[in-house]
Amino acid sequence: MEIYNLQDKLEYLDEVAKLEYEEWASNKEENRQTRIERKKEKICNMFLDRSFCKLILVNNKELIGFISLFPKDCEEEKDLTPWYATMYVKKKYRNHGYSRLLNEAILSEAKNRGFKEIYLKTNLKNYYEKFGAIFIKQLKSNENLYRFEL
Repeated sequence: MEIYNLQDKLEYLDEVAKLEYEEWASNKEENRQTRIERKKEKICNMFLDRSFCKLILVNNKELIGFISLFPKDCEEEKDLTPWYATMYVKKKYRNHGYSRLLNEAILSEAKNRGFKEIYLKTNLKNYYEKFGAIFIKQLKSNENLYRFEL
């Protein structure tokens, strides 16, 4: 089991973009392939931003999941940065502790990049607290805003 920066393992870019589309695309009627290609381009363009990182978890060359740091992820809190985002583990690998591995990796990466805290918005209740997330407030979107202290 290894964790890599997607930037160093671009052979997984297409699969990551497809999984992100399936999990989070709000308008699935829009051309799927066009959206996936735009996602791949956006990911590649973001590699130069120190507030962006996408880590992947791989076992025997199979992608297990991924997690990201984003410079921006909340219209309501535009001044906060960076954001803990897109934690994803494939369904067949859930409930095996892989989200904990991804969480630890992204928090370590953010700390290594010099951040003192990172933010998260989510609809999930009582999930990220086990990773150290501190509740800040409920957003107008009804999502909860959290902070991780590094």
